[in-house]
This record gives sequence, structure tokens and C-alpha cells, in this order.
Amino acid sequence: MIAWRPRDTIAWRFGAIISSAIAVTSALMGLFFAFGGVWSKPPIDLRSLLDGFTAVVEIINAAPAEIRPRLVSAPQTYVNETYRMVWYPAGSASANWFEEARKYQQLPHKVAIIEALDTQLHRPYVLIGPDHVLRAGKRFPLATQDPKNYYLAVRLSDTSWLILFGGGHKWGLSTGAHITILLAVFLIVAAGISAVATRQISRPIRKFAKAVHVAGVNPNAAPIAERGPQELREVIAAFNGMQAKISAFVAYRTAMLAAISHDLRTPLTRMRLRGEYIADPVQRERLFGDVLEMQAMIDGALAFFRGDGDEEPVRTFDLSGLLQSIADGFADQGVEVSYAERDRVIYAGRAIAIKRAITNLVENAVKYGSAPRMTLAGSKTEVTVTVRDCGPGIAAEALEAVFEPFYRLDKSRHKARGGVGLGLTAARAVIRSHGGDILLRNHPDGGLEATVTLPSADSTA
Repeated sequence: MIAWRPRDTIAWRFGAIISSAIAVTSALMGLFFAFGGVWSKPPIDLRSLLDGFTAVVEIINAAPAEIRPRLVSAPQTYVNETYRMVWYPAGSASANWFEEARKYQQLPHKVAIIEALDTQLHRPYVLIGPDHVLRAGKRFPLATQDPKNYYLAVRLSDTSWLILFGGGHKWGLSTGAHITILLAVFLIVAAGISAVATRQISRPIRKFAKAVHVAGVNPNAAPIAERGPQELREVIAAFNGMQAKISAFVAYRTAMLAAISHDLRTPLTRMRLRGEYIADPVQRERLFGDVLEMQAMIDGALAFFRGDGDEEPVRTFDLSGLLQSIADGFADQGVEVSYAERDRVIYAGRAIAIKRAITNLVENAVKYGSAPRMTLAGSKTEVTVTVRDCGPGIAAEALEAVFEPFYRLDKSRHKARGGVGLGLTAARAVIRSHGGDILLRNHPDGGLEATVTLPSADSTA
């Protein structure tokens, strides 16, 4: 027999969170009422209590004086609490004490129990609480009783007094206090359960976002594991299918370009061989130059479309050390590249690809400017690498156009200097594959400044 299991959906998880919060709150409230002592006592219905006591007062008032002590001797029970009564005949010292106490008692008439007494009894009464000043007076008739008791004394028609007394907490908490406690417990429990449960819900989403970032850096990354709620698993499955189609398309495009490159090399080779038969040396060299340029364009385009470095695994490396190695490499060639490290940055990405992209920017600064220098700075959200030279800069309208494939500035860059117009295109592609970007601007103090921004590890986690 196959056991039934609920579908693990986001809606089901939210329902489980709410149900758990209600269940735990109910359990805690049950424990609170079971072991909370005086604080957990339910509020007594004053009207019902006084209705019952009013009936008892009328019965005792109508009964003969000789049987009244026997009538009040039995304890009364209300809401699982025991109350006792005592009767003092008219003219007794205790009756006279309560008669005098009526003149001095000061009751807060805004309290619910006082308003209920005034409404229900219609007889003179004395109410004495645990801290009431009257109980501290002389000749208090019930001094031997529990000092925490409440005392309600009512004068009967023959000026005798009937006293009801019980524990100090017998009135219980008010309805507002109970509602406040219930809401406080519910909010605390709901907040705790929600914090844990939402973390469980958001964790697979964070993992998915991180996996998507890795897939953006490396298109050939392994498919994302389908885990989490049903809706998220469907999204992951759709993303994996899209990634597989993109990888297949890129592979097909690369294979097609490789075939075109291979086919073009044959006629270029024939052109070079036939150029050997040109008698005019000037025309022969020009032809050879065009053939070499076409060959370089084909090789550069093929390398660009293949996305060299896409197969490189993502790893953690010292970006500041990588920039220092670039500066040392140019120093070995006799070119001084200044490097200022503001912050030591540990980065996760494709180190060789990033090194090639930044090296391209430095090469441009060396070729078309002077005094090239690099600067590295890091923060919680991004890493910034700046490459600046002291050259003439470029026209403002060309700051973005230079990133287009095969675009070259004729006035500042000559074919003899090498390059087919794909260096900046490839560099930006590498940086954008890491979630960053490259921007160019003419520095106010002169020269061209290239700013590389990469998201930091904290912002992509």
C-alpha cells in the first residue's frame, strides 16, 4: 500500500506554519492556565456572582435570626473557588464595627466590581481588600482570617451584617488582561515559528539564486538540483531546460563558426601562395597584409564566439594578487604599470578570464596612452578595478561604441598596432558574465579611465 504524502508546495508550507503557530500557542496557553497560578485565573462574571449573592442576602434577610448562623455555615463554591459567609447580629461589636466602617470607606467607583455592587445590592455595604486601610484599624472583627482575603459585608434589614469573604485573587484577571496575554503569547510564538519556517522556505530560494549566479558565470555549469517546494522545483526544471537549450545553441554556433573558419583558411592560403607570383613587391606585401588581417579577424572572432575561459571552473582567488601579477608581467616587458591597492580583495570567479579582460584594458592604456595605472577598491556590495592612462582619450560619442565587435577608432588606433576590434568586446563579455560591467570615461584631468565593477561575494551569496 502506497502511503499518501502531501505535495510540498509553498501554500502547503505556509499552511503548516500557521497551523503550527496555532497549535503551539494553544499548548502554551494550556500550560499557562494549568500552572500560571493567580495570573491564569479566568475573570469572574461579577453579575452572575452578585446575582447569586443577592439571592443569598434576601434568603438570610427573610430567615429568623436563630437559624441564620446555621444557614451561613456551609461554604459556597463558584468557578472552582470557595467562599465563606458569617453573620453578625444587630448590636454586636462586629456589627457596630462594620456600621462605623461604612462612614470611612472610600471606594473607586470606576472599578467594575464597585459599579456592579452599587447596581445589584441596593443595600449598605462595606468592601475591604487586602490593602484596604479599614482592615488595619482597631478591633477589625476578622483579624484572624487570611490577610489576603477580600471581605464584602452587607447590612440586612434588622441592621445585622452578613459578610462574604474569600482569597485575594478570587476576582481573577480582567477580560482585557487575558486577551492581552493571549495576544502576546500568540505573537511571540508566531514570530518564532515564522522566523524558523520562513528561513526554511527562503533557504532553497537563496540556493537557487546562488546556483543561477554560478550558471551565469559559467554557462556550462552542471544543472541545478531540483529541491524545495513544488513551485520552486518547477522553476528550477524550466531553468535547467533553458540552460540546456542555450548550451546546445552555443555549441552549434561554435561548431558552425569553427567550420567557417576552417573553410576560410583554405582560400586564404591559396591567396597567399598566389601572391608569391606577384612581381610588384609593394602590391605583394599589401596583399599579404590583407591576408594576415583577415586571418587575425577569423581567429579573433572564433576565439570570441567560443568564449575562451567558459570551461574554466569558478574558484576563489586573491584579486589584489592577480592585479599585481599583471603589473609585474608588464614590468618584465619594460613597461611600468602603477598599481595602488586600497583593499585586499578575495574574489570568487574565473581568474584567468578576469585577468585576460583587465590585461586587455591595461594593454590599451599602454598602446594609446602613457603612465598607465591600476587601482583596486572593495566594499560589501561591489569590487572596483580602475585602469587609467594619461593619453588623449577618445570622443564622447565613441565611449560606448568601442565595445561593439570589430569597432576601431581610425584616428587613434592604427592597424599596425594590432587588434581587430574584439578586445574590449571580449573584456566586457567576461566581466558581464560575472555580473559586473565595464564603463569608459574621459577623466577630467586628462586620459581615459576604464572602471570595472564586480559584485562582491556578500552581495551574491
